Amino acid sequence: MKCKILHESNGRMRVRFCMSRMTMKQADIAEYTLSAAVGVTRVQVFDRTCDIVIAYTCPREEIVRKLSHFSFDDERNASLVPEHTGRELNRQYENRLAGVVMKRVVNRFILPVPFRRIISVFKAAKYIFRGMKCLLKGKLEVAVLDATAIGVSMLRGDFGTAGSVMFLLNVGDILDEWTHRKSVDDLARTMSLGVEQVWTKTADGQEILMSVNEVRRGDMIIVRTGSMIPLDGKVVSGDAMVNQASMTGESVPVHKSAGAYVYAGTVVEDGECTVCVENTAGGGRYDRIVKMIEESEKMKSAAEDRASHLADRLVPWSLGGTLLTWLLTRNASKALSILMVDFSCALKLAMPISVLSAMRDCSRAGITVKGGRFMEAVAEADTIVFDKTGTLTHSSPRVAEVITFGGRSEDEMLRLAACLEEHYPHSIANAVVAEAAKRGLIHEEFHSKVEYVVAHGISSTVEGERVLIGSHHFIIEDEKCTPPDERIFRHLPKEYSHLYLAIGNEVAAVICIEDPLREEAADVVRKLHECGISRVVMMTGDNERTAKAVAEKIGVDEYHAEVLPEDKAAFIRAEHEARRKVIMIGDGVNDSPALSEADAGIAISTGAAIAREIADITISANDLYALVELKRLSNALMSRISWNYRTIIGFNGGLIGLGVLGVLPPASSALLHNASTLAIGLKSMTELK
Repeated sequence: MKCKILHESNGRMRVRFCMSRMTMKQADIAEYTLSAAVGVTRVQVFDRTCDIVIAYTCPREEIVRKLSHFSFDDERNASLVPEHTGRELNRQYENRLAGVVMKRVVNRFILPVPFRRIISVFKAAKYIFRGMKCLLKGKLEVAVLDATAIGVSMLRGDFGTAGSVMFLLNVGDILDEWTHRKSVDDLARTMSLGVEQVWTKTADGQEILMSVNEVRRGDMIIVRTGSMIPLDGKVVSGDAMVNQASMTGESVPVHKSAGAYVYAGTVVEDGECTVCVENTAGGGRYDRIVKMIEESEKMKSAAEDRASHLADRLVPWSLGGTLLTWLLTRNASKALSILMVDFSCALKLAMPISVLSAMRDCSRAGITVKGGRFMEAVAEADTIVFDKTGTLTHSSPRVAEVITFGGRSEDEMLRLAACLEEHYPHSIANAVVAEAAKRGLIHEEFHSKVEYVVAHGISSTVEGERVLIGSHHFIIEDEKCTPPDERIFRHLPKEYSHLYLAIGNEVAAVICIEDPLREEAADVVRKLHECGISRVVMMTGDNERTAKAVAEKIGVDEYHAEVLPEDKAAFIRAEHEARRKVIMIGDGVNDSPALSEADAGIAISTGAAIAREIADITISANDLYALVELKRLSNALMSRISWNYRTIIGFNGGLIGLGVLGVLPPASSALLHNASTLAIGLKSMTELK
């Protein structure tokens, strides 16, 4: 691309592309392409002037080479740009704001006074109508204050003050809407489904695992229990109970059968269905996420509700103070100064913006939060409950050994186990599939329909014989499968978790899973204690011996072994009865009841889809330090909300006092009030840490 270097200093360069105009799409391509270059720390693109500012740490020659090879027509560059970038949204509000300011300048300095007064009357009608509508509903809210201030000013013949108030209110509304929509947009762009692969059915009935980006409209995909539906489409066969809470708000799973429509981001809680894809990756997903953020009641924390109610409760006091000031002083200007200042604008703007900004900060740290009240719950929590497998241990355990019985082949048993486990991704299931791939074992479908038994295992049929894979409790105790020799089980390696494979009601193999502890687990537990968590609990389905060893290594306050899903949920209910706030963290289908029961349920990003769907928060699987970061950000959010309360009440209270004393005229009070509201809103948008 031909361009000209306008200015440069150490680590910074301003470049102008040699082109007459740059579209917003081209600006996005330039920004995201150059930002992806190694050594580039920041890129700003000004599409109106075709200028680009680049901050970098790499050699200058690398930047020059990157610019010279850059092309808007390169499809690889275009693919780096997300579906929504926020540039168009910002331009929309920039234009609206510029239009309002230009109209004000023309009205104030060009139009004759009679015309200005007529325009003021027409504009005032909108605000007075809003106030009257509010009164007719029996409510005293901010609209009544605005209507009273404007109406009184005009009755006094002070059209200049009325016009200034309406101008500031208009600008304030645009800025409020802009900051809120920008926060929602920033958050929505960080949220994704996290589905990379999907099972597709070919014309001859075979199932193939392929990238979700390769799926096209009209393809058939198969979704089973515990998995997320990755794309919109229509069910062509099968029956499933689908959790649609993330898209529709329905708390009860919905039955889906042939002919029903299913949405990307929803989860199959039970059953299985084949879906004909109608929208490929990206189609309509952003809009639904934005809708979820804006409409979900989960967005509203208790702090936001308190701010909203307090704002409305202060309106009668403002009106009463205005009337009392006029009765005592008979000075309309002093009385009007009170009407020009209200607490509600800042309270109703700053609190939601603070929460949205905190959620955005979490997203940047690899943490997805579904609503502000969950961050508030994390800040107030005193108890955290950990599942062990895939949470305190690595999310990618590995097969250490395969022990077979009855002369069976080790590879054949592993092949069969992988064939069953690949349908229901979990950390242990992933380990079995990975080991089969490592050994070059191809496991084509040769079994009947597989059934998943929550917290126990998988059941299917192969060549007329029933095949089971799961825990000792499931295979030996529940299904009464015959062990080759009970004494053999006593000598199984104790340092491993054991996965039992049974064929025809007889134990055929035991797969030993090595599940090493996360290196950071003990340090994370210590830091959670430092951040205010008084009780760290571990709950696992493992035996007492394994659970005790893990608990001692990481330093939890207590542990519970050989627990079932309902036991975890019952424990959290008991904690609630003891008036404790509880966080639950897990990654499997069996953790779902407890995740739902907790004040804040946290899932690991690589865990089962149903766990991620039910959970209120999802953290990256890279390490557990994200938990510590979540706790710190949540604590920082509550501190910011407290600061906002003190600042808003103190500053606006001071403006009212100065207005009553006659120090500030009404227009100045309105200007300072709106400026402070904007400043607090902008402060609330900044990073918490």
